[in-house]
Amino acid sequence: MGFRNNNVGYPNNLLNSRSIIKKGEYALITPDGMVNNIIPNFTNCNTTILSSPKLGASFVDYLVDFLPCGKFENFGGYGVESFLFIIEGSAKATIQDENFSLESGSYIYCPANSTLSVENTSSEITKSFLYKRRYIPAPNLEIPPIVHNNISNLEPVYYEGMDNLKFYNLLPANENLSFDMNFHILSFEQSASHGYIETHIQEHGAYILSGEGMYNLGGNWIPVKKDDYIFMGAYTLQGAYAIGNNLPFSYVYSKDCNRDVII
Repeated sequence: MGFRNNNVGYPNNLLNSRSIIKKGEYALITPDGMVNNIIPNFTNCNTTILSSPKLGASFVDYLVDFLPCGKFENFGGYGVESFLFIIEGSAKATIQDENFSLESGSYIYCPANSTLSVENTSSEITKSFLYKRRYIPAPNLEIPPIVHNNISNLEPVYYEGMDNLKFYNLLPANENLSFDMNFHILSFEQSASHGYIETHIQEHGAYILSGEGMYNLGGNWIPVKKDDYIFMGAYTLQGAYAIGNNLPFSYVYSKDCNRDVII
C-alpha cells in the first residue's frame, strides 16, 4: 500500500511491510508506506524524505516526483551541498543563473555556496533522487565546482577485478580532494556479488534502479528490489549479490570521503 504504488484504500490482506528500521545502523524503506511530505519551495512535487539525521544519517535523501510544471527553488546553499539524479524524465536545473538540461541518467552537483533550482518543463512526470549534506571544508582546499553530466557519458570499470560487476564514478572526488562526498552506481549481472562483506566508516544512501538482490545489512540477509531504498550507517556490515530476473541489480548511492575524523 502507499501513494507511490498508487494503492490506496483498504488492503486485501493483513497490514504488513517489508521495511526494516534500525536507527543509526541500517534501514530498508520500501515504496509501500512511503508518504508525501509538504516542503516550502517545492511546488507540484510528490516528495518523500528518506534518510535524515532522525534516522541517524549525516545527510538527507529524498525521492522527488516532479509533476508537470513541478519545481523546487533555492535548495541547499549556505554551507549545504546538494546532488540530483534523474531516474526518469527530464527537467531544467539552474545554479547561479546558469541553466542545465537534465534527462534520464543525468545528474548535477551543486556546491555549498550556491543553491539549486529544478523545474519539470515537460508534460510527463519526472522522477528523481535528491541529496543534501552539510559540506565539510578542509584546509587549503576550495569549495568544489558544479558538476553536470549523464551516466551515458561515463566509462564503467569492473569493480575490484570482477568482470560481472560494473562501477560508475559520478563525481571527480578521487582527483579533487575538495569533494567531501561522491556518488556511484553499482550494477551486478546475474551471479555477481561483492567480493567480501564490507565494514567501514562511510555512510551510504542507496536507491535501487533495477533488478533484485540479497543485501547483507548488519549481518542479516534481506531481499531487496527495484524502487527500494537502503540506508547504511557507519561500520554497518554490508554486501550484496544479484538474484531474480535477468535484469542487472543496479543502484545509485552516496558516500562520504576525503576527510579525516574530527575529534
